[in-house]
Amino acid sequence: MQYVFVYGTLRAGESNDIHRAAERNGVADPVLVGSGRIHGRLYDFGAYPGVVLDADASSVHGDVYRIEDTLVPVLDEIEEVVPGISGLFRSEHMHVTVGLDGPAETIECLVYPVSDAAVQGLPRIDHGDWVSYRRAR
Repeated sequence: MQYVFVYGTLRAGESNDIHRAAERNGVADPVLVGSGRIHGRLYDFGAYPGVVLDADASSVHGDVYRIEDTLVPVLDEIEEVVPGISGLFRSEHMHVTVGLDGPAETIECLVYPVSDAAVQGLPRIDHGDWVSYRRAR
């Protein structure tokens, strides 16, 4: 078991909903731990967002799930993360603040950020929430 922070199309109800991805692949349903946030800059790639990690930036909002290890390759495939090949997204583990509506805790999570170079010229989502941004545009 491990944790993953999802901030874009992997969020529940979005085009790559993490629950549907698990179900399609016969993996146990992810368990929502709570709302989370990381420091970074969120950008609009059109059909999906990308986050550039930045400790000095504002918060990017998402959800933290406890997942089976067997779901990680499914998520990697969705995000087109292939070991040894440089792509748009990469996977890394980082500390995520969870529990925005109550006592907060920090959990190490798998996160899929993009590089700073990948977002040149793209619109920034200043408030850091892909779902509310997508619904408003």
